[in-house]
Amino acid sequence: MPQTMKLALLDDYQKVALRMADWDRLRKRGVEITVFHEPFASVEDAAQKLAPFDMLGLLRERTAFPRALIEKLPNLKFMVLTGARAASLDDKAAAERGIPISTTPGGTSNAPTAELGWALLMMCARDLAKAERLARQGKWHDGIEQMVVLEGKRLGILGLGKLGSRAARYGKAFGMDVVAWSQNLTPEKAEAGGATYVSKEELLATSDFVSIHLALSDRTRGLIGAADLAKMKKTAILVNTSRGPIVDEAALIAALKNRTILHAGLDVYDKEPLSADHPLTKLDNVTLIPHLGYVVEESYRHFYEGTIKDIEAWLDGAPINVLNPDALRKA
Repeated sequence: MPQTMKLALLDDYQKVALRMADWDRLRKRGVEITVFHEPFASVEDAAQKLAPFDMLGLLRERTAFPRALIEKLPNLKFMVLTGARAASLDDKAAAERGIPISTTPGGTSNAPTAELGWALLMMCARDLAKAERLARQGKWHDGIEQMVVLEGKRLGILGLGKLGSRAARYGKAFGMDVVAWSQNLTPEKAEAGGATYVSKEELLATSDFVSIHLALSDRTRGLIGAADLAKMKKTAILVNTSRGPIVDEAALIAALKNRTILHAGLDVYDKEPLSADHPLTKLDNVTLIPHLGYVVEESYRHFYEGTIKDIEAWLDGAPINVLNPDALRKA
């Protein structure tokens, strides 16, 4: 390997990466580290700025890495992805180039995302984002629309895995009636997860709050469309802390404009970061937060420590946590 290797750490929006781990471990091995704090404007912009780098540290799915971008990076030899997977990363395209991708799985609780989802649900129930803005403007209660108590209401959970089960427990603690549905969920699994199994149609039609806790896949992309939103109560609140494309964005915007549903709380979007002129930003019955589910110090420290360990292993010729093992056969 060359004397100096160039590493780019991407999308450090909060400018915290360099104090979250001991990067001197890599510098002592001749690794030159550059941190990018802003999102890239396009594939072409990313390709131009990342062309000199041998290694990339990707923070979750903040920058998408399709084949078109991977093929424009002639010096790229190794990538680290924080977390265990990313639908926006073309690991097969990297494997064809002989570029292994290591991940940083395990080690952190899913509590940060679950807690954030519950906080967002409560914000929506009492219109707290708008209330905070009004208080700053001296308008006090003028303009606050919903005053919804959780106790006694029905919480419908789409996806009752680790995150969904936490949401179910939170709902129970607040005295809610908790129901759940997903493609593979059974009544027995639902009961074990703290919920009652119902059909998707019943969940949408009867729930006062619908909270999404599904992984994005071909099966879940566009799972909630216009017809699904139309089945929901006009007083219903939809919360999505999973992935934006699970809900048809255009259909959701129309439903909010038409007051088909009361309110939505969103932490995730089709394209991130959300632009200031996006149609969602013009609506007053949606609470928007900037994909903060995993954004806590504990997660960052785990991610970046794992990044260093993955790079050290690759530099030693024995990569670990490899997402695309076919790449090793081409190296």
